[in-house]
Amino acid sequence: MNTIYFTTVPSPIGDLTLTATSIGICGLYFEDHKYWPASRPSWRRDDGKHFDAARSWLESYFAGENSKNLPEVDVVNGTEFQQRIWKVLRGIPPGQTRTYASIAQSAGSPKAVRAVGAAIGRNPISIIVPCHRVIGSDGALTGFAGGVERKRWLLAHEGSLL
Repeated sequence: MNTIYFTTVPSPIGDLTLTATSIGICGLYFEDHKYWPASRPSWRRDDGKHFDAARSWLESYFAGENSKNLPEVDVVNGTEFQQRIWKVLRGIPPGQTRTYASIAQSAGSPKAVRAVGAAIGRNPISIIVPCHRVIGSDGALTGFAGGVERKRWLLAHEGSLL
């Protein structure tokens, strides 16, 4: 198994814990994230090079700049279905939202809306893999592992909420 490195980055919505392998970012978690990984004791602190690209992207993102230079991502966990859903999420542009049903359709599983919701909830790389951009079919801000208030903040920050 690859070594998992971690660092903490301050943000307007609380401290973020980033995790990475030598390949790329594998996690972005909020202080009270609903699904923290179970294997944290094996993580190694590293405030250096593994996080330079992610730190730079997050600074641009929170400054309101539309940086297209996303950091490299290394999805180290998740089922094939979850990884397929997370890949679809990466295609949602800033300032736009999608519904769970449209994500299911895009992933080739139009009847799997509940499973799509569960996969989105388990997204380990919040913000960078923008699960916050998925809303209910009625426009409701449904669950978010970082909390609905953070979801609201992120969507307002991106201009998705009026």
